[in-house]
Amino acid sequence: MPPLSRDTPLLDLLDLIEHPDDLRRLTKRQLPPLAAQLRAELITRVAQTGGHLAANLGVIELTIALHYVFNTPDDRLVWDVGHQTYGHKMLTGRRNAMSGLRMRDGLSGFTRRAESTFDPFGAGHSSTSISAALGMAAAAKLQGKTHHAVAIIGDGALTAGQAFEALNHAGELKANLLVVLNDNEMSISKNVGALNQHLTRLRSNPVVNKLRSGGQSLLAQTGPLGEILNTTRAGLRDGVKHLLGVTSLFEELGFAYFGPIDGHDVTLLVETLENLRTQTGPRLLHVVTQKGRGFNPAELDPVRYHGVGKFDPKIEPQPTPAAAGKTWTQGFSDWLDTQCANPQVVVITPAMIEGSGLARFAAQNPSRCFDVGIAEQHAVTFAGGLATEGLRPVVAIYSTFLQRAWDQVIHDIALQNLPVLFAIDRAGLVGPDGATHAGSFDLAFGQAIPNLTIAVPSDALELQAALNIGIQAPSPVLVRYPRGECPADLGGEPAGQPLGLRVRRRMPTPQHSILVVALGSKVQTALTAAAALPATIVDLRWAKPIDWVTLRPLIEQHAGWLIIEEGSKLGGIGATLIAQAAEQGLCKPVKHLSLPDEFIEHGTRQECLHDCGLDETCLNRTMTEFLTQVLPA
Repeated sequence: MPPLSRDTPLLDLLDLIEHPDDLRRLTKRQLPPLAAQLRAELITRVAQTGGHLAANLGVIELTIALHYVFNTPDDRLVWDVGHQTYGHKMLTGRRNAMSGLRMRDGLSGFTRRAESTFDPFGAGHSSTSISAALGMAAAAKLQGKTHHAVAIIGDGALTAGQAFEALNHAGELKANLLVVLNDNEMSISKNVGALNQHLTRLRSNPVVNKLRSGGQSLLAQTGPLGEILNTTRAGLRDGVKHLLGVTSLFEELGFAYFGPIDGHDVTLLVETLENLRTQTGPRLLHVVTQKGRGFNPAELDPVRYHGVGKFDPKIEPQPTPAAAGKTWTQGFSDWLDTQCANPQVVVITPAMIEGSGLARFAAQNPSRCFDVGIAEQHAVTFAGGLATEGLRPVVAIYSTFLQRAWDQVIHDIALQNLPVLFAIDRAGLVGPDGATHAGSFDLAFGQAIPNLTIAVPSDALELQAALNIGIQAPSPVLVRYPRGECPADLGGEPAGQPLGLRVRRRMPTPQHSILVVALGSKVQTALTAAAALPATIVDLRWAKPIDWVTLRPLIEQHAGWLIIEEGSKLGGIGATLIAQAAEQGLCKPVKHLSLPDEFIEHGTRQECLHDCGLDETCLNRTMTEFLTQVLPA
């Protein structure tokens, strides 16, 4: 690439950058127009592919400044969550690949080690960056290396316990770690809690701001004390900050705290980071940004524009493609409306008011809806405490996020047999968000826990029925449902008992048919795939307990049986069914279709299901082949 100069046309800046080394050859004067170009192209790129919009727009200047100051990839930039790294990808050799963002065989929507050396740690869930960067800093010290470790974390992610565990450890280690706190007052939903209030005080307190910038004029106003302070060492100044009540939580944890500064002033960011790069020990830079910066609809409504589908950038985008019918999340929201009059019902969510369908209930019952921030473990145990006092807690959470709190489900809820209802959204494959967000393991985890009952509804009527049972049960109940459109009523025979299975379609000659046992989202697919085949379709409805009274004779009557679930094969419900059938002496041919023992990469949901053999076409082929194996010629 030819040398850059002050005369390089501004419109060509982004085209000249193929690597952060190219960025570092720019003058500081060229960084603001580069930020404008990067922001404009990011809007165009996301318009073509869909993806996370508002969070990425808010960190354009910060992304440029970090790569400008630090010698990446030798210096490690560890992004928390990773959904705000589109600009980072474009500056690190992946700009041309952005057309395949979140598509099959394309770029991940998050950081991923296998994708680039500029992604030193994979992400997808929040609050991991400080722990990972601290590990890198400790490793550098042990190995005698001098590269820097930088963790970039949002104020929403900072509410999780793991982030505080890492901050506490870093302060004790005196590690050479820089934490950049990207404070936009948002996660996905609006941030809540005491930490958010603390950051607000730091942002707004003029005493803090003046002390951080030197505080000469402020201290002069304090009379003789101010004159002394202007000539003393930093230790005495820190003492006065304590007296004035303006010390930060981070300083108490052993961090040198800097800020807050304007996260959209790229020149100021660069100069501040250059200073911090020369220092050692635990440091925290507090940067204030605006989520959705530079795109008016996203600035006005950053929650709605957290994630969007494809759109025309000249027209206001839609957050997600409109579904033909109601989604599972909307079905859950409709059920919550029926609980408004029950004062015992309370709802808990870890920072997912909108995503989990709680907005209406929260608006109508603000004192009974608790958004605890990104704190899944606390959410579960908090629900347990509510349950001990006679309330009926509903924990609304995505399957992938519940993975963080299974210890609490076991120890704090199930062991004590507390009546907590878990509404588990996004169970199974989720498509573009990929492996980090797939709800693959809740059935495998959950069925091993005593006292926990598990419902897997297949349509809107079953969802309502399962939730009604769950809210009245004397013990914990988990109701799992997928992403996407929810069928209204799949029909068939009624269940023989509340927790019993349903025969959705029965063959008159079972000895010449196969039995298909399907769970949840796979019931509708099985009905369609087997429309022209001799197959009895059973909707298991409840994964635990299993209705063996009804299921056993059905297995005995049919030539063979096939189990379909959108969950992990190892430890899944199918594995349990097969093992228990064998113990009962039911030696019929059987086939188990589920998610393989691997992480499913991003793509459309249909592509992911096809790869796992769980779409309609694959199921029809598998059923046809199985029929030829079990039926006489």
